[in-house]
Amino acid sequence: MKKEISFVLNGNRMEMEVDPFWTLLELLREELEMTGTKYGCGSGECGACTVLVNGKAVNACLFPAVEIDGASVTTIEGLAKGSGELHPLQTAFIEQGAVQCGYCTPGMIMSAKALLDENPNPTEDEIRHALAGNFCRCTGYVQIIDAVKAASHAITTKGEMRPRKAE
Repeated sequence: MKKEISFVLNGNRMEMEVDPFWTLLELLREELEMTGTKYGCGSGECGACTVLVNGKAVNACLFPAVEIDGASVTTIEGLAKGSGELHPLQTAFIEQGAVQCGYCTPGMIMSAKALLDENPNPTEDEIRHALAGNFCRCTGYVQIIDAVKAASHAITTKGEMRPRKAE
């Protein structure tokens, strides 16, 4: 029997019925077509499915969809502004060469966003700790850390990073 839930997805109020056995990942990808959230391992080990629920990074592959009732969910699709201006993290990932195959990128960015929302000026150790649950199989970790540092600088200096239009 499906359960009716109400939540906010990327700033938009949603009301829908969900299968009580679905994960948040299944709901996002299969029902809501938010395919930026990736399926990686299905067991919470790789971080490819990371999204924010009430501002906290969660593995959507493990998170029950019914648990978002009353919550706010942000996916990678929700970071760019309606005007097409990318979030400083997205811009930094591009400019620092932190996007290789791109499969881990949405999860990395969402984990980094949770960190920077809580601590806009983290140390490198804090960045590494925040991204510890996200794996990059292309071994782009140096560029990823550099991108988070650059985004942190852009955010803390308000506007140093020039806006970039989504392509």
